[in-house]
Amino acid sequence: MTQTSHLWLFFVLVFGIVILPGLDMAFVLASSLVGGRRSGLAAVGGIISGGMCHVAVGATGVAVLLTVMPAAFNVLLWVGALYVAWMGVALVRSPSTFSPSSQAGQRSALATFRRGALTNLLNPKAYVFMLAVFPQFLREEYGPLWLQALVLGSIIALTQGAVYGAITLAADRARGWLESRPSASARVAQAVGGLMVLAAVVTAIEGWRGA
Repeated sequence: MTQTSHLWLFFVLVFGIVILPGLDMAFVLASSLVGGRRSGLAAVGGIISGGMCHVAVGATGVAVLLTVMPAAFNVLLWVGALYVAWMGVALVRSPSTFSPSSQAGQRSALATFRRGALTNLLNPKAYVFMLAVFPQFLREEYGPLWLQALVLGSIIALTQGAVYGAITLAADRARGWLESRPSASARVAQAVGGLMVLAAVVTAIEGWRGA
């Protein structure tokens, strides 16, 4: 396999993982609907930053620790799932989620960025990917490993930016429509919050089965 084909295969795998609904996607969707485009893009930036930390973990082999110490992985999984579930429940209970005066909607971009990074860092699926898939694409014949990790990390970041960025723009357009329709806004808020809780539950169950 040529190096170009090698990179294309990695992109296909990353795209397939990113496009599947999960913790990161649910957080971006919720942030965009609650705070608009600015909040959504801040969430995307935080998730990409968290992804770069995962790349560093995978490149340095620290992820092996999660295999050697299964308890550490289980703790990470449950904390991440509970964190996203907590945000989902808060979204379901919010009576004015898409109101221009909503406190949640006025959360600073920096706060949303930090939450996005934390959501990604607590996403156990990312560690599984870095442990099971990422190392397979680091080949000595293709040059320095740090440079390969940088290229692969860039592919991950660009894919996340494109997919989650598109979700942000779509959700921002929907938010304008929802602001003028309180009843529909409440239902969508409950649906998005429910999606976040469901993503957390599925993540926890999958991790429990794999433990």
